[in-house]
Amino acid sequence: MSDADITTRRAWLMAARPQTLPAGAAPVVVGVGVALQRGVFAPLPAVAALVGALLLQIGTNFANDYYDAVRGADTEEREGFTRVTAGGLIEPAAVKRAMYATFAVAILLGTYLVWVGGSAIVVVGLTSVASGIAYTGGPAPYGYRGLGDLFVFVYFGLVAVTGTYYVQAAAVAVAGVPTFTAPADLVPLAAVVAALPAAGLSTCILVVNNIRDRETDAEAGKRTLAVTLGYTGSRIEFLLMLGMAYVVPVVFAATGYGLATLAPLVTLPLAARLARTVLTETGGEALNPALETTGKLLFAHSLLFAAGLAV
Repeated sequence: MSDADITTRRAWLMAARPQTLPAGAAPVVVGVGVALQRGVFAPLPAVAALVGALLLQIGTNFANDYYDAVRGADTEEREGFTRVTAGGLIEPAAVKRAMYATFAVAILLGTYLVWVGGSAIVVVGLTSVASGIAYTGGPAPYGYRGLGDLFVFVYFGLVAVTGTYYVQAAAVAVAGVPTFTAPADLVPLAAVVAALPAAGLSTCILVVNNIRDRETDAEAGKRTLAVTLGYTGSRIEFLLMLGMAYVVPVVFAATGYGLATLAPLVTLPLAARLARTVLTETGGEALNPALETTGKLLFAHSLLFAAGLAV
């Protein structure tokens, strides 16, 4: 399909990148699984956390589309999925407005979570939005300085899982009474450890993306971690993140959480096939499908892990 054949509606869908939404939902699913395991599941905060996570994902997608285009990082040589700003499908100003509008809705929704979880959610929410913009925007975008992997690991893994757990535990602790001072010690160590697979696999998505774009990013002056580490270093990072996702369920099973927590191990064959591709390929023809497969692996692993924790 040529650019001329793409409708405005389809162009906006391309900008929102719905194929990335399972990655945004996956850590929330794990947070719900931990809450069920510990008897603090609260449906309304869980749903609000899910919608908020998806809005942050979409807002970040808009930000990346816009800022990469205006900074010249998205060139014709790029082998990734079509970017609407660089491709001239949507006016840059419109994409920028959509980014701010999406983040504004996320903040508005966040007021309910602040009502439930207290002032800690203000910090989490505002830093999440700021990080989504500063990844490729602002005077010193950290995604151009090799810090994108750390951002994904923290916000799309640790923060998303523990934050989802926290708002549910807070809702149960205060029994629905509005509060701005929910207990700060509601997140157990188990919730932090349970977040590691989602954090690792989310980072794997970025690693695959950056391996594919390594050459064009280097030419554009975008110093991602893949540009700094090279192909070998990036592949080692990928394997470490991938391996961690399968070690953690074993740790849970070995420390009394039940054999059901081993359920994510059924995805090992898919992980092995994915690893073979990442270890041998650099072009978009192979890595674009691998990128989508990594997202599917993240969601499947998280769903199975959450179910294992819940039962």
